[in-house]
Amino acid sequence: MVDDRLTALRPDPDHPTGQALCVKGKAAPELVNHTDRLLHPVKRTTPKGSADPGWQRISWEEALDTVATRLRALADEAGAESVVFGSASPSTSAMSDSVDWLTRLRRAFGSPNLLVSMELCGWGRHLASLYTYGAPVPGGYMPDLENANCILYWGYNPSVARLAHATATTAALRRGARLIVIDPRRAGLATKAHHWLRVRPGTDAALALAMTHVMIANHWYDEAFVRRWTNAPLLVREDTGGLLRASEVFGGGGEEERQGDFVAWDTATARPIRYSTDEGRYEADEARLALTGTYEVVTAATGSVACRPVFDLLSQEAGRMPPEVAAELTGVPGEQIIEAARTIWESRPVAFYTWSGLEQQSNTTQTTRAIGVLYALTGSLDGPGGNVLFSSVPSNRIDGIEFLPAEQRAKAIGIDQRPLGPPRFEFITGSDFYTAALSGTARALVNFGSNLVMAHGDSARGRDALTALDFFVHVDMFTSPTADLADIVLPAASAFESEALRVGFETSQAAQSLVQLRTPLQPARGESKSDLQIIFALAVRLGLGEKFFNGSIEDAWRHQLEPSGITIEDLRANPKGIRLPLRTAYRKYETEGFRTPTRKIELYSVAFQEAGHPPVPIYAEPGISPRSRPDLAGRFPLVLTCAKSLWFCETQFRQLASVRKSAAEPPVEIHPDTAASRGINAGDWVHVSTPSGSVLARAKLNPNLDPSVVVGQHGWWQPCHELGLPGYPPYGPGSANLNLVLQQEPADPISGSSPLRASMCDVLPLE
Repeated sequence: MVDDRLTALRPDPDHPTGQALCVKGKAAPELVNHTDRLLHPVKRTTPKGSADPGWQRISWEEALDTVATRLRALADEAGAESVVFGSASPSTSAMSDSVDWLTRLRRAFGSPNLLVSMELCGWGRHLASLYTYGAPVPGGYMPDLENANCILYWGYNPSVARLAHATATTAALRRGARLIVIDPRRAGLATKAHHWLRVRPGTDAALALAMTHVMIANHWYDEAFVRRWTNAPLLVREDTGGLLRASEVFGGGGEEERQGDFVAWDTATARPIRYSTDEGRYEADEARLALTGTYEVVTAATGSVACRPVFDLLSQEAGRMPPEVAAELTGVPGEQIIEAARTIWESRPVAFYTWSGLEQQSNTTQTTRAIGVLYALTGSLDGPGGNVLFSSVPSNRIDGIEFLPAEQRAKAIGIDQRPLGPPRFEFITGSDFYTAALSGTARALVNFGSNLVMAHGDSARGRDALTALDFFVHVDMFTSPTADLADIVLPAASAFESEALRVGFETSQAAQSLVQLRTPLQPARGESKSDLQIIFALAVRLGLGEKFFNGSIEDAWRHQLEPSGITIEDLRANPKGIRLPLRTAYRKYETEGFRTPTRKIELYSVAFQEAGHPPVPIYAEPGISPRSRPDLAGRFPLVLTCAKSLWFCETQFRQLASVRKSAAEPPVEIHPDTAASRGINAGDWVHVSTPSGSVLARAKLNPNLDPSVVVGQHGWWQPCHELGLPGYPPYGPGSANLNLVLQQEPADPISGSSPLRASMCDVLPLE
């Protein structure tokens, strides 16, 4: 610090996540003190669609009063559900400090609609996994890297996404752990992996099913765990495809409470037996239950019915994907598939993590299911060295779940089309929001930092949707193509200028045991306020002050901390934080079971079957690929994916000279042979063309890529004046906005996830 001005940021090795600092963190002083910062509230003075918004400075009083008045009027006219609340992804922004409080505000206001790109970043690891485990695996059950013997990273590069995992993995490798990385690019820790599987983008489910087939065929699975803790033994009717209900075999009688019971086959007595969901127990020892075969079971209504155990169905589906078939689909040689499966089995316990590489595909949900089922075979869940739900500091829930009645939750945008998808959990997809805004169903947006038109596919449609809103207020540190469409923009203070409470840091038991009140490193610039201050101030203006501790953030934190016994004064006296002596409780499922319809890990998903989706994981070819669209393959023969940048944070930071100097222009990675066949040299400007148009990029040759795959990068729009580097228009000629030419459809049928990581293109020299 020099004269209350942040000048440098360094790692804190005493912090459980502080062993290293990423390049973006090192750029913090430049970010905080940048000349382009928004420092005052402003309002639009020209019509939407104008080249210049005509921003006019206003006071905070006017800004908050205007926002509250407009939102209340729209709620009275069209219902609170017509107002959508938005946030940048907490995974990649400072909204991790306040997203729960934003959720509280949304629910207190009465809206079931949160736009936070869940279908693109979070659905797989947090919500889709509920249909297998009844819990967020791996999003909540984090990899216990300190004790793992095998680490599996699938579509995840912690070197650019979560440095705490990268440093812990490096330490694990030093002590002898095995590492498997599945990624189209050999980037980050993939260079140190014992197995790097170069999968064709969008075919991850085929690879997972092939590995599952290998493990089952070789009996490389924890049979006792599978029998006891998955629904593998439950019988499936061959005529309907549904699980056989106990009431169909044994009669319901007066046992209404047991109508959810199921049936397994006892091989010792050659008869069906009941499985009680209430007790999570069978009427026979699990070791006697059939996992394979076909059995005739007599039912009261339909007579004799042929049934097979769930495990047999899974074996059959995985058997459609032997290594030689998967190799042709995925590009991963069959022997590599077998050896990776062998390592998973022989090097247990296994810890794994996935990221958005798997969440931006047209088959995201089934891919998540396939990987979750594969992991279940290892028996590593919630044991030392597996994926563990670490013990948490006791605290009060703050997200306001009690404020939103069921009838309002049922009004979430898109829930009719995606009843099992994000709207079920009050998250709406970008595509569904655009449709609702264009149709007039969504009337307003309160958006904290999310640069929607650059972060989602079909940027031009996003622009049109935001323009169609009656009212749009945006909170940010800088203007952006999204902010330029707002009616009011409020200046956000950075995380380095804001006080914030963090209860637990996720990545390990030591991290989860820490409570810290972050101290501002410099005063907030201009009139900027923290996201949390804006949320509380807006809550008071909306008449929701009672639900927000009358606007007192400190009182809110006291309430949050109360069960822990830690006070705000304690934390201020200990700026490095306070650690509670928590210990990890392993294998909690032994007493709690799983929060699924069968109370078991669901190799067969009851919810999927009832909704008409395949109940065991399947592979489907990406919806837009050279294989699925042969009519387009002649013009767009290459597979297009994208990847996170080491230097930038999604659509941010390209205005910062310290990082932009290392990545001056929008890249597209291409194999040297593919480039040569098109007359492209390293550093050439090229067109990346898709069925939706073309954008500019600089060719970067990468011999580790499959020759049929190219890798782009989204988020390019900001200029860097200090280096004399240009910005790029978000739309139209001269754009380098990859998402301008990537569509939101064909989407995953369950989650609505867009195929941003698995599409088709060609790369041609700029004429």
